[in-house]
Amino acid sequence: MTNEVLNIEGMECAHCVNAVKNALSKLNLNVKDVQIGSAVIEYDEKIVPRELIVKAIEDAGYEVK
Repeated sequence: MTNEVLNIEGMECAHCVNAVKNALSKLNLNVKDVQIGSAVIEYDEKIVPRELIVKAIEDAGYEVK
């Protein structure tokens, strides 16, 4: 399992936090914490490639740094 803190740009409020949580909850991973500007996740890269996680966040309107 991979533990990672993603730095996310464009998040400014609770709505943004919920949008990122919703995007990540659709993937097969463990969302440990989402705050403005970051998300802490645990995932198996063989099941959910990092690129898929980044794409889900970008599709929600935010940018992973």
